Amino acid sequence: MSAPKIKAPRGTFDVLGEQASARTALESRARGILEPAGYERIETPAFESTELFARGVGASSDIVRKEMFSFQDAGGRELTLRPEGTAPICRAYVEHGMHKRRQPVKLWYLSSFFRHERAQAGRHRQFWQVGAEAFGSEDPALDAESIVLASTLLSTLGVRQVRLRLSSLGSPESRGAYRESLTAYLHANEGSLSEEVRERIDLNPLRAFDSEHPGTRAVMQAAPRLLDHLDEQDASHFTEVRSLLEAAGVSYEVDPTLVRGLDYYTRTVFEFTSDALGAQSGVGGGGRYDRLVEELGGPPTPGIGWAAGVERILLAGEVPAAAAAPVELFVALEDGSPAARAEAFGLLAQARGAGLSAQMDLVGRALKRQLSHADSIGARYVAIVGDSRTVLKDMQQRQEEPMAIDAVVHAVLRGQHAL
Repeated sequence: MSAPKIKAPRGTFDVLGEQASARTALESRARGILEPAGYERIETPAFESTELFARGVGASSDIVRKEMFSFQDAGGRELTLRPEGTAPICRAYVEHGMHKRRQPVKLWYLSSFFRHERAQAGRHRQFWQVGAEAFGSEDPALDAESIVLASTLLSTLGVRQVRLRLSSLGSPESRGAYRESLTAYLHANEGSLSEEVRERIDLNPLRAFDSEHPGTRAVMQAAPRLLDHLDEQDASHFTEVRSLLEAAGVSYEVDPTLVRGLDYYTRTVFEFTSDALGAQSGVGGGGRYDRLVEELGGPPTPGIGWAAGVERILLAGEVPAAAAAPVELFVALEDGSPAARAEAFGLLAQARGAGLSAQMDLVGRALKRQLSHADSIGARYVAIVGDSRTVLKDMQQRQEEPMAIDAVVHAVLRGQHAL
């Protein structure tokens, strides 16, 4: 009796074949857009101190309250699989003294993240995001650049029916009076709110705008709007961001109910949605977080960033699979003698060492099937190695030439350069 099959954990998935090629193409497009704009690649550890997310993401956020995969290691340290990318990159910015570099410091990433949430199409417990973060400037132009780059990436990847929602949360100081007004309003309508919203009225009243509860949504239609309570500086900042987006030809809609799901945001917030995804339409988003670096032990440092879900981009986009590398030389065996096999394997190593894309039969097929396989994978040349001779076959010209085995690689290189 065979052993029972072991399946991947719920909410995770394997990346195979064309899916892997599409992801490679997505990464290449992201690099081609972000690095010319001055963003350099960064990778942070898959797990971090739990405190990083409790302090950085916010104790009142759904991520910290419900969704983190946390554990204690053998040394008693509290660790968490990273649920998002901004807090770890802020930690790296502080830890590596990036505030001493010329500002703004611009970083981009493509990494896996983990959240314990209900698995559904395009939303998994292990998922990938591509994102960018920029530190060290309060200039509205940095906000606009960040949004334009995200928009350009989604457009380049063929994401369909994209809409950009834009708003401002102002600074924590300017939010004070508004928060009191909103809290009072929510308490006055407490009976119509969901239990979850009622529990968080005093902790984080803005999250009521995110609720899907029918009664809460009805109450929030008449709730006071933060955009009406911005101070002069915050309003001016938001106006300039909008003006710069318009100058860049980026369409947007102002959504005063947009609050995002993380506690660290200040001023500009934005979200890209795709109607092609149905109800769960979010593709990516982000915003400014001018206090986060300081909250994590660094110097006062403004910042802004965004992230987009790779799986959601692939669902809503038209990302072509990366072209497979051409097979320049296929090494075939005329017979299976140990001597010929050793010579053939040596030729394979020599070809790869010379930079050629080379493959060899490793299954023991008959020569006719080897040649058929070489043809099916588009091999440009086939070297047929036997005990007493080697023949180089040009698969395009349908010509072949006997030659010494140590002349094969030079002949292939010469033929490739002639194309």
